[in-house]
Amino acid sequence: MKQILIISGKGGTGKTFFTGCMAVAVKNKVLVDCDVDAANLHLLLHPEIKEKYEFWSGKIAEIDSEKCTGCGTCKEICRFEAIEEKDGLYRIEPYACEGCTICSYFCPEEAIILRDRLSGHYFISETKYGPLVHARLGIAQENSGKLVTKLREIAEEMAKKKNYDYVIIDGPPGVGCPVMAAMTGVDLAVVVVEPTLSGLHDFERVVELSGHFKIPLKVIINKYDLNKEVSQKIEERASELEAELVGRIPFSEEILTSVKNGVPFLEKSTSPLAQEIFQLCQNLVK
Repeated sequence: MKQILIISGKGGTGKTFFTGCMAVAVKNKVLVDCDVDAANLHLLLHPEIKEKYEFWSGKIAEIDSEKCTGCGTCKEICRFEAIEEKDGLYRIEPYACEGCTICSYFCPEEAIILRDRLSGHYFISETKYGPLVHARLGIAQENSGKLVTKLREIAEEMAKKKNYDYVIIDGPPGVGCPVMAAMTGVDLAVVVVEPTLSGLHDFERVVELSGHFKIPLKVIINKYDLNKEVSQKIEERASELEAELVGRIPFSEEILTSVKNGVPFLEKSTSPLAQEIFQLCQNLVK
């Protein structure tokens, strides 16, 4: 069983579009949407949820009004300005509370209650392309790296139990904690780059991160023909960083239409471009 991660240094490069293509082109696999902060692979794959679980992570503070004397110590030390006072009564705004717990340590009346936080939900679903493990993080919730790790553990266990050949991971954008959680231990990372200066800059950061984890990296330039000058710079930089360029995908109204319609591009298209992308997906799994 091999794990292939699709990533991008920034959002909007076409990472999920390409993961949708992999879903169609690659057989006998488990799909994972690890972009838990803004999951959207389900918009292409239309999963049927089979199992749903709560994701609990971190703490959230509450004030026991019967114990609280209104001294205001908690409000003074809360660096996130999560504690409000009105008419001498104090309350904690749940969406502003970061669960740092410092208020509970300094409250002289021990009036701060720390409760486990329901941070979101994760799902095991079926699609016409195979099983999908995905999640939805709650509003203003963190610990997405921990949730990414949970999704990967489920997918890996499923792949081993049912003898799937691949785990295809739609990774988070950027280079932060969720990306590190998604990248650790994979067999191959594929970075989808757009031909912009910010795309070039963030691509370099992704290459550095994959080098740190010693993960083999392949490069695809999406919409390369919109700015051939920057595309050339990306190719040159990829060569300097020893990251192999494996594909160039042109801008296509046909691809745009498939995304708008919520359908993987390779699902219905038989155009020469679709055939090229299908072969690119096949080359990656080889």
